Amino acid sequence: MKKQKGYSALIQNIGEILERGRKSASYAVNNILVRTYWEIGMKIVLFEQCGKEKTEYGSGLFEKIAHDLKVNHGRGFGRSNIIYMRLLYLKYPKSRTLSDQLSWSHYISLLSVDDDLERSFYEKQCLNEGWSVRELERQINSALFYRVALSKDKKGVLQLAKRGQRIEKAEDVVKDPFVLEFLGMRQDYKYSEKQVEQRIIDNMQLFLLELGKGFSFVARQFRITLGNKHFYVDLVFYHRILKCFVLIDLKTKGVNHADIGQMNMYLNYFKKEEGSEGDNDPIGVILSAQKSGVEVEYALGGISNKMFVSKYKLYLPDKKRLEQQVMNAIEE
Repeated sequence: MKKQKGYSALIQNIGEILERGRKSASYAVNNILVRTYWEIGMKIVLFEQCGKEKTEYGSGLFEKIAHDLKVNHGRGFGRSNIIYMRLLYLKYPKSRTLSDQLSWSHYISLLSVDDDLERSFYEKQCLNEGWSVRELERQINSALFYRVALSKDKKGVLQLAKRGQRIEKAEDVVKDPFVLEFLGMRQDYKYSEKQVEQRIIDNMQLFLLELGKGFSFVARQFRITLGNKHFYVDLVFYHRILKCFVLIDLKTKGVNHADIGQMNMYLNYFKKEEGSEGDNDPIGVILSAQKSGVEVEYALGGISNKMFVSKYKLYLPDKKRLEQQVMNAIEE
């Protein structure tokens, strides 16, 4: 029996070593590939500058390079790839700024973002949260940078681009709006709160991606019993960085003072009954399809608990509109 256990441990240890080795090899290959493409991009830019070639994408230079490289070196040198190699050098003129944790596919997605501040944010956030290429593309398409930046001033937006989003206080985990396009729900259909909740449960991995780093799912329909009455919190999470519970209540209509009072009660209960030693005060988020600014503002006034009301959307936002809102906020 001892021998069998020892052998099982041996196989497990060998497996872990192989996995680490394969991961390291993958990182090494990606790193070499990205830096090779950066060097090719540099050569193309230097050739353009020396020969005063036209740099417009409509010029025949890229097609000619792609054709000749294919003939001499095989596949992998399409016109679009050549353009991205050149763009990689132009956007990252110092090769040491390239990350060995990001693949060529990551960089292709990043290079599709024109604005330097926005691209820098996604790059830092990708490194902070370990996004896959698919997750990165989803965050770009959902205009995450502008949704987070809406709550910042000019200095805050610049910091956001420089270092990514730092989770330091309750406000940092709240977006307005939250984008839930991955639920696959029609905009023109009236859904019940139970239906929205079930779709979130069915797509929990993507919902956690939208919530951001640090969230761990705890429960749905968490029961609170006070006297002979039962109350249910729609979704409960624990935030590992802020060390606190995050309670989410879903509303398919507007939010009123009764909803805010109910969430305040939930927060008081969790503060007293559910928190462990070292936990910080819980955070409450009422996620609503509609948001009435005036009633919410007055209802939240005077409440000491950390509570937020955010809107959710079932479709990708208009990026240009969000961009303009951020620019207006910075100017103000």
